Amino acid sequence: MDPWFDDVPEVVDWMSSMVDRAGRRNQESNRLFLARRTALEMLRDRGYSVPESELARTLPEFRAWWEKDPDFERLAFSTARASDHSDKVQIRFCPQEPVRIATIQEIYDQIEGENLSRLILISKGKIMPRAKESMKEKFTFKVDTFLVRELLVNITKHVLKPKHEVLSAEEKANLLKKYNVEDSQWKG
Repeated sequence: MDPWFDDVPEVVDWMSSMVDRAGRRNQESNRLFLARRTALEMLRDRGYSVPESELARTLPEFRAWWEKDPDFERLAFSTARASDHSDKVQIRFCPQEPVRIATIQEIYDQIEGENLSRLILISKGKIMPRAKESMKEKFTFKVDTFLVRELLVNITKHVLKPKHEVLSAEEKANLLKKYNVEDSQWKG
């Protein structure tokens, strides 16, 4: 017996557009595309300069760009905060899984001397505990780590997620007074 929606072409077309039947390689490129786009959107939302052309790139455009030379180095992206060009950040994708000390050393060797304020590492698999320790020892700046699967959806675009904004000193003082808490009791 055919499902009821087979008679509704719009539903069938919509469902077909959500399924990537092109195979495992295209599935990986789809995941990398989504993770990279979400990371770039995070940077833009935090005041870093991200070209609109990077954010507007479509999945077919990404696949055409990526598949001609699928090297994880090409996914890297460097930028600076729009208001302070000395505040530099770089996104790096880790191709090996799990991420080990050797991978961290390789990344360190590649970015040494770039005067970064922050590094964002995006890995396909987990980062081994000794590799995490190595990051703390080697990098003198903040290193954020994400799994590709954590960046497939930009949660800040969800309709039920309220917009977060940094409070001014005056707004913070008013909030602390309103809830009768001390600054030391406040997380953030």
